[in-house]
Amino acid sequence: MLKQIFAATAIALLGMAGHAVAADVTDPQIAHIAYTAGQIDVTAAEQALAKSKNPAVIEFATTMERDHKAVNDQALALVKKLNVTPEDNDTSKTLSQAAEAKRQELAKLKGEEFDKAYIAHEVAYHKQVNGALETLLIPSAQNAELKSLLETGLKLFQGHQQHAEHVAAELK
Repeated sequence: MLKQIFAATAIALLGMAGHAVAADVTDPQIAHIAYTAGQIDVTAAEQALAKSKNPAVIEFATTMERDHKAVNDQALALVKKLNVTPEDNDTSKTLSQAAEAKRQELAKLKGEEFDKAYIAHEVAYHKQVNGALETLLIPSAQNAELKSLLETGLKLFQGHQQHAEHVAAELK
């Protein structure tokens, strides 16, 4: 379930980075994209936990950190079970570059300005992730267990999007 969320994160990041994912992405590439995306969201949550004083933002970031760390653990277990070696690719590299740029941008902000920018980014990110899961990652996954995890993750990520939208509305 969390593994699907992980893959969804990767897809969302791809859309945010303005990078199109190849339609012929392989399961090892999907696994690496998902892992990279999960790590990126954990890092973003850690940044929010370090910078924010807003209880709603802290609660959201805590949820993101918890869920994405769990997804990472589950993704690694599945990769090991399936004996699949995650494959680095242009998409995972682009995701990492875009995430670092966003991290640096957010690092310059403080207080309410940071909170609003972080949550706005999370809303957009989750919209992108959900779309990527539906249109690319789930249809491209060949392994039934991976596909099932991605489908479960989509449901969880839709919940993350709703949570982020709720927090964003509170911050206005």
